[in-house]
Formats: sequence, C-alpha cells, structure tokens
Amino acid sequence: MLIKKPTDIRPSDITPRSVFEQRRRLIKGAGVIAGGLAASSLAPVAGAGYLDWLLGRSPSQPRGAALPNVIQGALSDPLTPNRFEDITGYNNFYEFGTDKSDPARHAHQLTTQPWHLTVGGACRKPGRYDLEDFLKPHQLEERIYRFRCVEAWSMVVPWVGIPLGALLKRFEPTANAKYVQFKTLYRPSEMRGQRRRPPIIPWPYLEGLRMDEAQHPLTLMVVGLYGETLPNQNGAPLRLIVPWKYGFKSIKSIVSIEFLETQPINSWQQQAPREYGFYANVNPAVDHPRWSQARERRLGEWTKTPTLPFNGYAEQVAHLYAGMDPHHHQTHPT
Repeated sequence: MLIKKPTDIRPSDITPRSVFEQRRRLIKGAGVIAGGLAASSLAPVAGAGYLDWLLGRSPSQPRGAALPNVIQGALSDPLTPNRFEDITGYNNFYEFGTDKSDPARHAHQLTTQPWHLTVGGACRKPGRYDLEDFLKPHQLEERIYRFRCVEAWSMVVPWVGIPLGALLKRFEPTANAKYVQFKTLYRPSEMRGQRRRPPIIPWPYLEGLRMDEAQHPLTLMVVGLYGETLPNQNGAPLRLIVPWKYGFKSIKSIVSIEFLETQPINSWQQQAPREYGFYANVNPAVDHPRWSQARERRLGEWTKTPTLPFNGYAEQVAHLYAGMDPHHHQTHPT
C-alpha cells in the first residue's frame, strides 16, 4: 500500500468531512436496511425518510436564537445527545406530512410569532395568554432525556424547558381537575398535512395526561433544544416532553390547555384505538399489535439495544401505575 507523506497530499486528495460522514451513514444504513428486510415482520426499522437521512438530503436547518439564563437541570441524564442535524432532520409531525423529512422541509412555513395559549376548564385562573407572559416567571432548564418513538427508533435530546407542574400550578386547578388536555395549532394554510384528504388523523391533534403525570417533576414543557429556541419541525414554539412515554404523547405546537374531570381521548386513540391507548408508557414486554417493542434503534447507531421499562425512568415513575394491569397503561388498551 502506498502511504503518502503529508507534503505529497494535495487538497483534492482530502475527503471533505460531510462526504466522510455521508459514507459512514450509508455503510451503517446498508446494515440497518438489510437487517430490516430480514425482520420486516417485527418492526418498522427504516421507515419513510430514512434514506433521506442516510444520504444527507434533509435541508440544513437554521440555528435558533440562544436562550438566556438556561441552567443544567438536576434531572438531566448523563447521556451523549444525538447531533442537532439528527434531532431536527428526522421527525414525526404529521401536520407537515408523513415522511420523516417532511417537517424539516416544510415547517418553515409555520408562523410562530405572535403565539397565544388558551387555558380553561376546571381552574381558577382561565384565560388567553401571550407566550411571553406564559413563560416569563419561570427558570429555563436544560434536560438531556431519552426519546423513544412508538415505531422502535430513539434519540437522546438536550431539551430546554420548564417543569410542567410549575406552569399548571399558576392557573390553580380545582379539585375537579383529574386530567389535563393539550391541543395543537390547527392552521391548514401553513400546515400542509392538515390539508390532506382524507385526513391523516383527526385534527386538531389532541393529547392528555392524568394530573399526577402532568405534575411529575420529569414532565417538561419545552421551548428549545441545544440551548436555542425550538425549531418549527420539533414543535415550536411550545411542546410537551413526557420522557417515560412513547413520543406521540409529547404533543407539539400547543395552543390550548384544559383541565378536565374525565379522561380525554387523544388523537391516536380516535384513529386506531386497538393500537394506541391513553397512557402509552414505554414497556418492552408489551408489543405494539404490529411489531415488537423489546428492542430499539437509536438514530445514528448500527445495532439495536434493549428497550428499558418506562424508557429508563422506572425508578421515578413506576409507582404512578402501581396496581394497574401492565397491558392497560401501555400502547393499546385492554
């Protein structure tokens, strides 16, 4: 093998970093896709948009404005986050399309300023709030959390946000408030997926939590990632993160919060009640009706790893479901 001295290496001989990383993704992807073909009856391994991610086709995303006075949250995981490009380039956000790269391509059409939230239901301080007033009294925290999609892929994300319980307390929920429901923006003029006929799922997107889940210290109302304002494709300007649940529970672009006495029905329950339940806690022992949940593939990694009960947060949250049928509080209802 001919080894060139440094002085013999021309600039044209040096592989650009972007090309090098693309080749690495392709090599990894070949193994992933080959494995996926062999195990296609078990889980959706590659999925729409995966080839775009492998080839680096997702458009480069502008970085957001730096968020001021962010502290490192005490509940943050000691994990290495995925790259900014992974987190912002591979998403489910059906309001912009069903392909994983659609949100990165089309979410720039969403106008996020000004932004208002309506708070109502069983609380003493209902009203319509400007986003700035909604967030102003609170300290922003960075928390590195595992993020597990129901489709058996995962990421590690450095979110920036506010404990949801502290936010909800300001509106003084009454004793009748047993649940809290969240609603996503409905704006078909800017959210192209909402114009699709027939609709992909019932719009606007709805999600809900039991009050003790909403008030749990791990539950986060998110306004950013990597220390910057939240990109549109990740749910700007305001989204939920419930790290022990499958990702579809972490509703994006929130415009409404309502305190309820009875359990609400979330959008995926309406769409496919045999597959998606209200609680949707991560559990490797309870499969999705169409694939296994025992293992997951973290974006950017070749091999699958075992899925952890409650996505690795069992010590903190398992007591919330003591005495419940383990099948009842997972992906699908009993």
